[in-house]
Amino acid sequence: MPTLPPKGDDTVTMFPIRKTQLFLETIFHEGGPAPETPRLRAAMVAVVSNPFAGAYHEDLQSAMDDLKPLGLMMTDELIDSLGGLDGIDGYGKAGLAGEDGELEQTALWHVPGGYAMRERLGEAKAIVPSSMKVGGAGCAIDIPLGHINAAYVRSHFDAMEVRLSDAPRRGEIMFCLAMTKGPRIHHRMGGLGVEDVKGEDGLR
Repeated sequence: MPTLPPKGDDTVTMFPIRKTQLFLETIFHEGGPAPETPRLRAAMVAVVSNPFAGAYHEDLQSAMDDLKPLGLMMTDELIDSLGGLDGIDGYGKAGLAGEDGELEQTALWHVPGGYAMRERLGEAKAIVPSSMKVGGAGCAIDIPLGHINAAYVRSHFDAMEVRLSDAPRRGEIMFCLAMTKGPRIHHRMGGLGVEDVKGEDGLR
């Protein structure tokens, strides 16, 4: 069974990986004239064992550190799939716990998933949009998307649905990350424009 590389103390990760999958979309138009540059959306999911499934555990937060290498690995694969850092201007994350899982266990992904993307993208200021859910194999989850530097940029409000026919199984969690290059095709709902982003507080 593939796992992440051992941590510094040579112990094995608590979250061995069963499988990963990459989703990549190139959007050429949305019923109107094609834009000069197509929009790219990519999502990466990892299906891992859930060591907390089936019982209540008071301490979950300490396990976040064990997921940080996974967040960085998934982030790097997303960036590579999109052709590099240049132009990446949207991101989001999600967690889907399988049977016997708890919603709070998907929140383990907040720091490892979100901060991995912010670290690799450099100056990203905005909070990483997030969704969490409990469901069985084949359940879909929407990864919410927003601009990386300003949450009020309406042109980048979006979601990317992912699903795997065989995941998450009982005792698994599916962790998800997504990134985009470009706004929604034909965005025309006003609001803060990308050209007006100051990037000071993550909102505007």
